[in-house]
Amino acid sequence: MANSRSARKRIRSTERKHIRNRAVKSAVRTKVIKARHALLEEGNAGGETELHAAIRALDRAAEKGVLHRNNVRRRKSRLASMAARLSNVAEGAEGAALRSAAAGGAKGRSAKQPARSAAAKSTAKPAGKAPAAKATAAKAAAPKAAAPNAAAPAKPATKAAKTK
Repeated sequence: MANSRSARKRIRSTERKHIRNRAVKSAVRTKVIKARHALLEEGNAGGETELHAAIRALDRAAEKGVLHRNNVRRRKSRLASMAARLSNVAEGAEGAALRSAAAGGAKGRSAKQPARSAAAKSTAKPAGKAPAAKATAAKAAAPKAAAPNAAAPAKPATKAAKTK
């Protein structure tokens, strides 16, 4: 516990600032998420307004000192580059896959690579699971066989046997 009046006052003011900063960070996070979702929608009508609202909220958080200015610049840059990539994507039959790739979906891979990796994984998984199932069956059988042997030596233990 604080010993001086100034320390107690500092604790009270820090708590007030913590609550205010937490609310600002939450509001910024909400606006950024809404902007991302609006940009990813096909009908992109509200994407620009949500993007501007998110950028404005980030700027205000930087002005108040809630977020570091470089953190805000990085987040704004990522939002703007995502918007630019999505606006350059051609709409068509593969529009959803291209939009996902442009938004950084599928770990930044192009539209063709996830299909290849998914096909490779689907063929590799069944072969990988079969030996694991056999190994777990062998592990389950081993303790059952070892349990009677382990219990037999434990019974004759006495104090004299423990001291030797």
